[in-house]
Amino acid sequence: MQQRNDEEPATFVADKQILPAWFAGIKQRLYILKTELNGRLHPANAMELVGGGTDVYVQKHDTMKEASIRFLLDDTQLKDITQQGNRCIIGASATVTAVCESPVMQQYFPRLNDHIKLVSSTPIRNIATIGGNLINASPIGDFTIFLLALDAMVVFSNGEQTRELPLRQLYKDYKLLDKQPDEYLQSIWFELPGANTTFNFEKVSKRTNLDIASVNSAMSITLQGDIISAAKISAGGVAPVPKLLEKTSAFLKGRPVNDSVISEAIAIAQTEISPISDARGTAEYKRLLLGQLIKAHFLTLFSGSENRSVLI
Repeated sequence: MQQRNDEEPATFVADKQILPAWFAGIKQRLYILKTELNGRLHPANAMELVGGGTDVYVQKHDTMKEASIRFLLDDTQLKDITQQGNRCIIGASATVTAVCESPVMQQYFPRLNDHIKLVSSTPIRNIATIGGNLINASPIGDFTIFLLALDAMVVFSNGEQTRELPLRQLYKDYKLLDKQPDEYLQSIWFELPGANTTFNFEKVSKRTNLDIASVNSAMSITLQGDIISAAKISAGGVAPVPKLLEKTSAFLKGRPVNDSVISEAIAIAQTEISPISDARGTAEYKRLLLGQLIKAHFLTLFSGSENRSVLI
């Protein structure tokens, strides 16, 4: 038997009944397995992993209504919020409401209820998952910004192995993740704040509550006496990805809390961002907002403290 030059080997052996007929389609199936299911190639029988679906069903309604869906929201193994030693571990399918009601989160984040009020509406909070907020990769994802300031880690699984990655390294570009096609987000963990660490979350949107942020920001800061020993500031709406302001955070370490330090930190933050003008505001407006939110962090956390002067 001689194979034609233009004939695929798999087709040839299938046509000659050397191997079953399905063997002729193996090249295409391998191609599908190697391709991310991100809309460029989407076989009809592919299984989509969805958190609560509060955003993806808005963005991709026509695609999602035809897809086979597995709701991670229904996976009880991914819902727990626990404390293990000094770590808080949040299952990827835990809802925003579950985080708000978690005894662990309430204990370590006394302003949590006020922060959560800025995140969507009650019906959305009841179904939106923390994992979905992160994997959606929105540059203004509220809980993404929240967790970036806590230097959170994300844990991926492919069903056999797990892989940990700092959340700050997850976002490579706009909507582009350091995530393999066969991986799903299993959990998120972070070190719980100590006695000298405080945390704040701020958000500006067209409506005070419920709306998509123009700019949002979070800050975790630790003091040793009157000196900042550690700081993490995150910001959304000012870059193609949710951003940890690493240069600004590093600058604050070893400095006191005062107006000149805060002003210089804001100036450094301006060098780390690249906002664009869109329906939520001009680039200049977003730069102004970030500066105001950084001031708001310090005013909220320190304006009533003894021996500290935040004069803004």
